[in-house]
Amino acid sequence: MELHDLKPVDGARHSRKRVGRGTGSGHGKTSGRGSKGQNSRSGGGVRPGFEGGQTPLFKRLPKRGFTNMNRKEYAVVNIADLNCDCFKEGSKVTPEMLVKVGLVSKNVKNIKVLGNGKLEKNLIICAHKFSKSAEKGIVEAGGKIEVI
Repeated sequence: MELHDLKPVDGARHSRKRVGRGTGSGHGKTSGRGSKGQNSRSGGGVRPGFEGGQTPLFKRLPKRGFTNMNRKEYAVVNIADLNCDCFKEGSKVTPEMLVKVGLVSKNVKNIKVLGNGKLEKNLIICAHKFSKSAEKGIVEAGGKIEVI
């Protein structure tokens, strides 16, 4: 058997139903929509979640919590991730460099450095926030921190 011999199993593929092409097609006149009513009209039908006038499920369920509109999103970088060969000893690590290396997504505005792991290079790290353990780990390795 070769790739060009492959074909779908009988009954697995169906031809498209061509509606509104005259009475001889078997799908003419009302085009399989029946006669009259909301669903027979163009643009007819009900919106998603509509239950015929009964209170919809999403309204019957209890609501919990709230969304903080002033929340700040932070991309997380652990100090163990900074040991990669991308950063030279004594170099300055900026958010742009973290995006370029691929440690942080480019659409995240703020970066927080966490102290998971051990840093083995002395680096000058620029970020928006540092955890206490990250600060300690960076200073122990001989590096410095810069809060943006």
